Amino acid sequence: MLLPDLRREVLEANLELVRKGLVLFTFGNASGISRKKGLVVIKPSGVPYERMKPADLVVSDLDGKIVEGKLRPSSDLPTHLVLYKAFPGIGGVSHTHSEYATAWAQARRAIPCFGTTVELKDTEISENYEENTGHAIVRTFRDIDYSVIPAVLVANHAPFAWGPDPRTSAHNAVILEFVARMAYFTLGINSQASAIGRSLHDKHFLRKHGRDAYYGQPKEKK
Repeated sequence: MLLPDLRREVLEANLELVRKGLVLFTFGNASGISRKKGLVVIKPSGVPYERMKPADLVVSDLDGKIVEGKLRPSSDLPTHLVLYKAFPGIGGVSHTHSEYATAWAQARRAIPCFGTTVELKDTEISENYEENTGHAIVRTFRDIDYSVIPAVLVANHAPFAWGPDPRTSAHNAVILEFVARMAYFTLGINSQASAIGRSLHDKHFLRKHGRDAYYGQPKEKK
C-alpha cells in the first residue's frame, strides 16, 4: 500500500472534521500530499466516514491520474490539485460545508476582518467546475500570502482551508467556522458593526505570528 503514513494522516484529518461538527454525512473531504513523490491522498467520494479505513483512501498524481485505490476519489480532487500546484508550501487541504462558513459563502460576503470570498464566472461553472474552482482561488491569492490567510470562501459553494499538513488544514477549517459563527452573531447584535481598523488588526495578528510574536510559550531550542 502506497504512502501508509500519509494515508493515516489524511484519514485522521477527515475524522477530525467530523468530530468538530464541520461535516454532515459525507459533505466534505480532506487530502494530503507527498511532495517527494508528487502524489496526493484524498477521501473517496460518498463513503461514510465511520466506515473509512486508510486502505480506502485514493492516491492520485498531480494530473489527477489514479495511482492506487479501487474507489472513486472525491469530486473535489481537481480543486485540491490546483491548490497543491499553485501553493508549494501547503501539505494538506480540507473542504467542508460547515454551517456558518458556508452561509457566508452563499451570501457572497467575506467574513469581516479575515475572510476572502471567491466568485466564478459562468463559463468556469459550466465546464471543469471543480478545477476552475481551484484556479479562481489561486487568482484571488495572487497578491495575498496563502500561508498567512490559509482559507477561503467560494461564493455560493463553501469554504476551503489548507496548511503545511492534513491535520493543520483541518485545524484551520475549524477555526474558520468558529470565526464565521462569531461574525454571524456580531452582526445579529449590531447590524452596523464594521471590521476592526488596520492597527488593531495587525497587533492581534503579529503578537501571535511573525518574528516578534510574543503570544504563548517560546519554542525550545534544539
